[in-house]
Amino acid sequence: MSQGLSTEAQHDATARAIAAGRLPRRWGAWYVALHRFRVMKSYTGTVVVAGIGNPLIYLYALGVGLATIVDDNLPDAAVGGVSYLVFVAPALLASAAITVASEEFTYPVMLGYKWNPTFTGMSASPLRPTQIVDGVILSVAVRMAVNLVLFFLLILVFGAAPSPVAFLSVFAGLLGGLAFGTVLMGYASTLEEDTGQLAMVMRFIVLPMTLFSGTFFPLSTFPIWLQWIGWISPLWHSTELARVFSYGYAEPIWLTVVHVAYLAVLIVAGWVWARRIAIRRLGR
Repeated sequence: MSQGLSTEAQHDATARAIAAGRLPRRWGAWYVALHRFRVMKSYTGTVVVAGIGNPLIYLYALGVGLATIVDDNLPDAAVGGVSYLVFVAPALLASAAITVASEEFTYPVMLGYKWNPTFTGMSASPLRPTQIVDGVILSVAVRMAVNLVLFFLLILVFGAAPSPVAFLSVFAGLLGGLAFGTVLMGYASTLEEDTGQLAMVMRFIVLPMTLFSGTFFPLSTFPIWLQWIGWISPLWHSTELARVFSYGYAEPIWLTVVHVAYLAVLIVAGWVWARRIAIRRLGR
C-alpha cells in the first residue's frame, strides 16, 4: 500500500514537473524579457536620463540654440521646407533609438554569454536558445519604445511635430533602432572575448553613422562620395521615415516603401543571425 502511495506521489511529482515546464516552453521569451526588465531596474537612473535628460538637452541645444543661428542665416523654411527645429527633431528621435540599441545589444549580450553566463543557465531550463534571443529583443524593444514616446512628448512640448500623424515617427524610430540593434546583437553574439571590438563599433560605425546619415543636415548637402554611408545606414532610413510622419517631408512613395522594407529586412536578418549563434553557443 505504502509502495503504491509512493508510486502515486512520484507520478504526481512528474506530472507537476511536466506542467511547470510547459509554460516556459510556450512563453519562454516573455520570461526572459521579464528577467531583463528586472536587470534594467538596477540602472533605472541611466534609463531615465536617456529617456528624458538627453532628449531635453539635445532638443534645446540643437533645436533651439543652433536652430536660431540656422534660421536667422537662411531663407525661411530653407532646411527641408521647415524650420531647423522641426527638421532636426525626428532625426534626434531616431538617433535616440540607435543609442538604446548600442547600450542594450552589446555589453549585456557579452555578459549573458561570457562574463556572467546567465544565458547558459537559462538554456539549462526548459527555455530554448531562440527564446532567450527573442526575450532580449522584446525587452529592448519595450525600453526603446518607452524612450521614444518620452522623446516624442518632449518634441510636442517644443512644438516640433506639426503633422497630425507625427506620432508615427515613434514607429519609424523603433524600426531603425531594431534594424541596427538586431544586427549588432548577432555580431556581439559571435564574440568569444571582447578585445576592443565593441568599442570600435561605437567609434567607427555608430559615430560615422550619426554624422553622415542626414541627421543634422540633408544628406544631399554631403559630397556624393560620402552619401553612400547614409544610403546603407538604418539611421538615415528611419530618420527620413520619421520626417515623413513628423512634418510631411516630401519624398516619392516608392522611397518611403524602400525605407520600411530595408529596415524590416535588417531586423529579420539580424534576428535570424542572433538566433543561429545562440543555438550554436548554447548547444540546443
